[in-house]
Amino acid sequence: MSRTLKVLAASGAVLLAAACGSSGSSSSSPGAVDPPDLKPQQKLGKTENAVNLIAWAGYAEDGSNDPKVDWVTPFEKKTGCKVNTKTAASSDEMVSLMKTGQYDAVSASGDASLRLIASGDAEPVNTKLVPNYKDVFKGLKNQDWNSVDGKPYGIPHGRGANLLMYNTEKVKPAPDSWSAVFDDAEKHKGKVTAYDSPIYIADAALYLMKHKPSLGIKNPYALDQKQFDASVDLLKKQNASIGEYWSDYLKEISAFKSGDSVVGTSWQVILNTAQDEGAKVKAVLPKEGSTGWSDTWMVSSKAKHPDCAYKWLNHIVSPEANAQVAEYFGEAPANAKACELTADKNHCRTYHANDEPYWKKVHYWTTPTQQCLDGRKDAECVPYAKWVQAWTEIKS
Repeated sequence: MSRTLKVLAASGAVLLAAACGSSGSSSSSPGAVDPPDLKPQQKLGKTENAVNLIAWAGYAEDGSNDPKVDWVTPFEKKTGCKVNTKTAASSDEMVSLMKTGQYDAVSASGDASLRLIASGDAEPVNTKLVPNYKDVFKGLKNQDWNSVDGKPYGIPHGRGANLLMYNTEKVKPAPDSWSAVFDDAEKHKGKVTAYDSPIYIADAALYLMKHKPSLGIKNPYALDQKQFDASVDLLKKQNASIGEYWSDYLKEISAFKSGDSVVGTSWQVILNTAQDEGAKVKAVLPKEGSTGWSDTWMVSSKAKHPDCAYKWLNHIVSPEANAQVAEYFGEAPANAKACELTADKNHCRTYHANDEPYWKKVHYWTTPTQQCLDGRKDAECVPYAKWVQAWTEIKS
């Protein structure tokens, strides 16, 4: 098992619960999030000797899982800030933990980040106090999931896209569209696989956005009732061809190796591992684009160690640390200079780290709200709780 897959094994369903930002617009839709008036920290003082973090598995490695994987110890030695990490299994857990006031910073995904902003549990960040922020890819700055009206609420960590993976011997010609798992799914009935999460409804919405423009979908996470119903209907139709909904990446790799699955959603790191293990598979970012994720380090509005928190934010996005965490976890780094420091010199090319046209096709996960995230004022959108209910119906 690769280092990255050891991380995913430890994290379980972490990325299933993670949901990050909407498409690559420059700021949150006006009125979609109305946070309290909090001010960012203006300057750094003497560090407090400790920092309490909430993080996804693999984001704050201190050598205890693998002595060769450690970017926490160098930080502690340099700053004097002892790192105490609580590994979270879901965005809901992150939100709950942040409300306790016991933690200084969190590696929030899009569903958590917007809730933390709206509730006032996370405060705006002063990017001038994070020198390495200047080298973060422009496409990750001031986006829907980490800013409100141009005000940044965090420091980007990394990103990844959801891909269409297929068996090169069974799926011909090579697909270039999500139609392979939607309108054409019956061609591979019983061997289609899909991501097991309510947020997958956005994948159907994205497909309809391109193939049924009369629905008027502008954002796959902002669906009024008619748009939502159409997306759910498409997934119910797809269900007849599904062999397995996957949440365990090891099972997906095994299914593609055995031939039980021949086409479906995947991640770049899963593709790489499946190919390494002999599976006859390739993957593509389809012509419609895709969904994906990006995580953000945020500072608690109740932080007891804010100076150490800012030191951590600057460290984790430094070229050295960001290269290590991106390669270990299996994602594109946030810092452009990290690409020069990965052990695998092809890492950033493989993960499209500096390919901004590629990322413009990715609609980053976010949690849908009743107030439409696409800025509509004359409509109500279906909130995430109803996505959860619908997902149960789709699978049944």
